[in-house]
Amino acid sequence: MPAVAPSEFPPPFDPADVIGPPTDAEDERIEVGIAIVGGGPAGLACANKVMQLLEDEPELTEKLGEVPVAVIEKGKVAGAHLLSGANMKPSAMEELFPDLPKEEWPVFQEVTKDAVYLLTSKAALPLKPMPPNFRNHGNYVTSVSKLGRFLAEKAEEAGVYILSETAATKLLVEDRVVKGVRSGDRGRGKEGEELGNFEPGSDVVAKATVLAEGTVGHLSYAAYDYFDMHGADPMRWELGVKEVWEVPKPLDRVIHTMGWPLRKSPKYNEFGGSFIYPMGEDKLCIGLVAGLDYTDATFSVHDALQLLKTHPFVKNLLEGGKRVAWGAKTIPSGGYFAMPKRLAVPGMVVAGDAASMVNVPTLKGVHYAMHAGMYAAETIVESLKQDSVNFEAYDEKIHKSLIEKDLFESRNMRQPFSKGFFLGGAMASAMTVTKGNFPGGHWKQEHDSEVEVELGKAGEMYVKPDNELTFAKLDSVFLSGNATRDDAPNHVRIQTKVPREVAQTWVSMCPAQVYEIPDEQLENGAAEVDVHVTASNCVQCGAITAKGGRLTLPEGGDGPLYQET
Repeated sequence: MPAVAPSEFPPPFDPADVIGPPTDAEDERIEVGIAIVGGGPAGLACANKVMQLLEDEPELTEKLGEVPVAVIEKGKVAGAHLLSGANMKPSAMEELFPDLPKEEWPVFQEVTKDAVYLLTSKAALPLKPMPPNFRNHGNYVTSVSKLGRFLAEKAEEAGVYILSETAATKLLVEDRVVKGVRSGDRGRGKEGEELGNFEPGSDVVAKATVLAEGTVGHLSYAAYDYFDMHGADPMRWELGVKEVWEVPKPLDRVIHTMGWPLRKSPKYNEFGGSFIYPMGEDKLCIGLVAGLDYTDATFSVHDALQLLKTHPFVKNLLEGGKRVAWGAKTIPSGGYFAMPKRLAVPGMVVAGDAASMVNVPTLKGVHYAMHAGMYAAETIVESLKQDSVNFEAYDEKIHKSLIEKDLFESRNMRQPFSKGFFLGGAMASAMTVTKGNFPGGHWKQEHDSEVEVELGKAGEMYVKPDNELTFAKLDSVFLSGNATRDDAPNHVRIQTKVPREVAQTWVSMCPAQVYEIPDEQLENGAAEVDVHVTASNCVQCGAITAKGGRLTLPEGGDGPLYQET
């Protein structure tokens, strides 16, 4: 069968449908001072910083009304949808809470030892000297879901209103000025019908809106289309699947691996690696991250992680242990050239992962998100003091910050790996040593969905679950705390009749078994197949948006309830 690009089968979704003017009567609108969409590191750092700044601004505080800052969070609680292999640089926490002892931070430990290994199917070869982008001395191992809960508690103590279980489904825009967001309806059935407990959404109008939605931002990407904010290159992503294990033997270092089980040939374009981090004396986390520009439709990050755990080196670390948590999330990997060409429009700014603020070579994004949230807070407070909704100073703050400096230095390091593991690694090393200057220029990137896929043999490598070391997708979804209603409307937008290569890509890619091809079509080898969607399995990782579909927002409160990821 010929290779085919998923982008040739665009989803039934129009970004313009999620942007429009307020529709509620003026006396029925919910008025807040500053509306922050997303209770992650960027949004909550922004909320905390605003409240700190307002302590010296009584006049502005009064102008902002009874609810000076509202954080609109779609998860059951702040942190419910947050997942990362978080090895956090301390700069943002130090700046945001300068008087808070590090002993009170929501972290497991400071990194004092780390190691990088090149894996073959049987051996683990230590890389010495260690690649400089993997050095983590002085950073802190944390759970980003716990970090979210901590930042939310601090924000609420300061007077921030956190509206959890609330999906921001529409961006409110009048005369090209962002006026807030609309919350989603609750209590609709599978076909969109109103159930007995139906509650319509509300217009949440604000003097300033911060989009800090994280990876695959629902409103952010629609805004990029509407306001022509797209960067030089399209957004692109990697998918990470992570597990937390209780183990009898404490891990004393941060470990990264590269190589097996990812294949090295450029024809497969399998870029990524694993991380294994200590979480105190009795736990560790293990995760596998892979770029979503691979070419084999049968490749599965979840199943590749299960295979990784059978490696003698990794199996030894988990021996006698028990898996206690699981999750999956996309990671923006477009870097500097995928950042929006502007980060502010009248009435609105964008911060964090939704703006591609992730340094893929160093696996860092949490502190960038927090710094960006603080820059957004400073800009908004200064502008609102002048009764202005012009937030262009935010762009300038980002351009002069370590965020842009670091991302610029790594601007081309992701792209060479399309030439294969060894050549790509050599070129990326040269870029690391020269801070991106050799070879310089702008290496163009394409959207992940434009990469052609074909039916390969990656799926034949994977192991059957034994429910002790290796596990199936559905068992893993249960461990995520996912509690989406079976009768909820489908929030996944795809074409449901597509070439088999595209359908198989979605089936294999999804870590939560959302997509299925009917058995009879698998058996008869049909070239074009149906795709059945079980949206209630979805953990909102966002990978479908990278590979030709579109993830929209389910009802507020649906999705995973991550505790330690």
